[in-house]
Amino acid sequence: MPTQQGSPTVRRLRLGQELRSLRERRKLTGAKAAMELGWSPSKISRIEAARTMPSTDDIKALVKLYRVDGDKLDELIGLLRDAEQRGWWEDYEDVLPEEYTRFLGLEAEATSQRSWEPQIVPGLLQTEDYAREVILASRGIARITHSGVRSRVEARLDRQRRVLHRPQPCRLTVVLDESALMRRFGEPSVMREQMEHLLEISLLPHVSVHVLTLDSLHPVNTGTFIHLQFAEFDDVVYLEQLYTANFVEDLQRVAGYEIAFDHVKSEALDENESRVLIQRKAMLWRR
Repeated sequence: MPTQQGSPTVRRLRLGQELRSLRERRKLTGAKAAMELGWSPSKISRIEAARTMPSTDDIKALVKLYRVDGDKLDELIGLLRDAEQRGWWEDYEDVLPEEYTRFLGLEAEATSQRSWEPQIVPGLLQTEDYAREVILASRGIARITHSGVRSRVEARLDRQRRVLHRPQPCRLTVVLDESALMRRFGEPSVMREQMEHLLEISLLPHVSVHVLTLDSLHPVNTGTFIHLQFAEFDDVVYLEQLYTANFVEDLQRVAGYEIAFDHVKSEALDENESRVLIQRKAMLWRR
């Protein structure tokens, strides 16, 4: 796999944003720009939305139309080269949903990740055995082959290595509902190992784990969501559903999820109290 600077997914999005911004500065609509170039309006739209990769000639034509200098052209061509690289997650495209692979591409360049999880231990914090049991449990509603299970477990472990243990890892803050520590997947030994792993991973300097106890107020009536923050890109919220996933990119709505996360975190135990509770759960799973 080629080595790239940053995530190609983010580079594709940035390239589209840059081209849209240049068009808007020239006071051109997408339809007008397309007409000037002899393109279809949908081509402009797809390029700016990162649904279609432009060619080098496409970028040169757009830059000429938008009357920008050579330095900007070099910058855009650099973004295109990075965007054309393969991300590690693309090795698993045949077993992972399209929305999830896009999420992995965004996560690869996030500087901060804030996750609310009311049902299970999040994938970034799962042991191999727990991950396998969680994936196996989903076979009741989805057809997953034995090789598919192995590939998904491998992808999950690969994700952990590349997100949690990269040279400059993102800041990860997780709020778990207490029920996620009690819902059994596999044998008690699997759960015990998972609790012990959770304790260990919570000690990493860039990881913060909080538990919302069952007797606490439940201030956020929603399922799992992950709030990603970037150094040079607008925040994105990822929402998982039963058979699909959605991305929230509207800044006002993203801000609402940020407030919601802060609220649920304020009702949860602090890090040390959470470790004590997780330790108790680990001891219970020894019985």
